[in-house]
Amino acid sequence: MAQVIAAPGPKKYTRTTLKGMTLPELQDWAASIGEPPYRGAQLFDWLYRKGETDPRAMDNLPKTLREQLAETCDLSTAHIAHMTSSGQEPTRKYLVQLRDGKQVEAVSMLEQGRHTVCLSSQVGCNVDCHFCATAAMGLVRNLTAGEIVDQYLLVQEDRPEPITNVVFMGMGEPLLNYDRVMAAADILHSPQGMNLGGQRITISTAGVVPKIVRFTAENRPYRFAISLNATTDEVRSAIMPINRTWPLAELLAAARAYVARPQRTVTFEYVLLAGINDAPQDGRQLAELLRGLRCKVNLIPYNEPDPLPGQTSPYRRPTRLAIEAFIAALSGADFPVLTRWSNGTDIAAGCGQLAVSQV
Repeated sequence: MAQVIAAPGPKKYTRTTLKGMTLPELQDWAASIGEPPYRGAQLFDWLYRKGETDPRAMDNLPKTLREQLAETCDLSTAHIAHMTSSGQEPTRKYLVQLRDGKQVEAVSMLEQGRHTVCLSSQVGCNVDCHFCATAAMGLVRNLTAGEIVDQYLLVQEDRPEPITNVVFMGMGEPLLNYDRVMAAADILHSPQGMNLGGQRITISTAGVVPKIVRFTAENRPYRFAISLNATTDEVRSAIMPINRTWPLAELLAAARAYVARPQRTVTFEYVLLAGINDAPQDGRQLAELLRGLRCKVNLIPYNEPDPLPGQTSPYRRPTRLAIEAFIAALSGADFPVLTRWSNGTDIAAGCGQLAVSQV
């Protein structure tokens, strides 16, 4: 279905937003205006594979359709308001402004021959993980599928290196914007779109169990990650209030059901917080908690955020010695463990650091 939105400017009128429509939706839209469905497929190619936003450049479309697109449709939902480059590694953070004036952040990382883009799914977030800077914003609104895809396209336009991987780990809880996130992922995955392999797209969650169950039932081709961060309900509920709704037993049961299908592996993200979840005993409990579950664990030393005005964080990164002791406690685990030092922390582009001031 077309999304009708108010366009900026002194006149009050509506335009149809095509960005974010899937291939069948664009084919249906073409038919609805009296064009053959294959025009929708041509539009899909222009919007996503070629990243074109100017109807005049779409030279395989008839002139009348190009004129109609220019007069009645919007082919873009966002623009880059500001780009910041890291001084430590080739990481860039983008402040992306949406057409209603709201803003989100996306991150581009080059590392070991890969170009990974971290996409936001919401303006703000209402899951309220206490160690995450985005939580301080609260939830402003969900992003449309077009606004999610446009983050990818804006990065692609800015950097010459082909994008190889996408992670939905930016601002927001992806599974609380499930339909639009999956529509965006499907566009990125489509052979007629960006043609990213399913295993190069990762959807993450703080633990929205009913949507994990749905994701499993729909047999989505994408990688899946869960932000775990604790080994007991007491600690996890204290730092991640979502655990009070879906405690560890329910979350891990959903994870086990997910990996029950062949060739599925879940990634658990574990942010190390000094004095909270980083003791050797926590490491041993983590090894036991996940025993027999087909998974891998990414340990993420806490990235102290660039706080919003009036905000401070009580959390700190563990010392190197504490991190090494935690890793040693995991030496007997039956799953692989990787310590992931976030890129772009000098520009607040690391895991848990994304946040913008909303006016």
